[in-house]
Amino acid sequence: MNSSNPVYLFEASDKPSLKEFSVPLVKATEESVKGYGCLMDDPENVEIEIVTWPAQGWRPVDDDTGNQGGYVEGIFKGEWQGDTLMGSNDAVNGHYVLGWSTDPQMASSERQSASRDKVLLWHFNYHPDGGQLFFPLEPKPFVVPVALPGDDLTPDKVIAFWLDGSKGLYIHPGIWHEGIFPAEDSQRFLDRQGRVHARVSCDFGEEFGVYLSVPLKLDAE
Repeated sequence: MNSSNPVYLFEASDKPSLKEFSVPLVKATEESVKGYGCLMDDPENVEIEIVTWPAQGWRPVDDDTGNQGGYVEGIFKGEWQGDTLMGSNDAVNGHYVLGWSTDPQMASSERQSASRDKVLLWHFNYHPDGGQLFFPLEPKPFVVPVALPGDDLTPDKVIAFWLDGSKGLYIHPGIWHEGIFPAEDSQRFLDRQGRVHARVSCDFGEEFGVYLSVPLKLDAE
């Protein structure tokens, strides 16, 4: 599978057994999310950044053009189905396998066979055209894995933010991320993101031979 054209819906058994690479879990605070984005109490107070369309040559894009697409809005839902964490995003009509709670060769989509204390993450993406907002519609804990901009992504550059559900998270354009991971069986979020919805992808298994092991609970939680 070419990571520039990823397939998001598949059986867990289609993916191989791979080593796990542990991702640090960081409590989201105003300080810890700096550079990635910001926390929010009210999504209406956050402006979605829209990036101007890049010039194709030496002639610049005219002022006040190339950034008028605005944003789309919908409900993002993360839901466990057995050992598989599924995601859906109404804003862009997206449906995804986000990861598993255990080795995909052992994972079941029919029943829970492993503790849901982590997600084995296979894929990351970023949006060069705009920022993205996630606001929980139920006040329950959730986790968002992220990495700073740059196409030279490696597993050691990834961290995961843990939020208690009282605030939402906004991320800047170009921030690597994946869908939101609920700490419980399912959770819904308000999602807003750039209407162009350009997406750049990384398949960790193909590129690095690992899955990222993202914890769902803080040690002190």
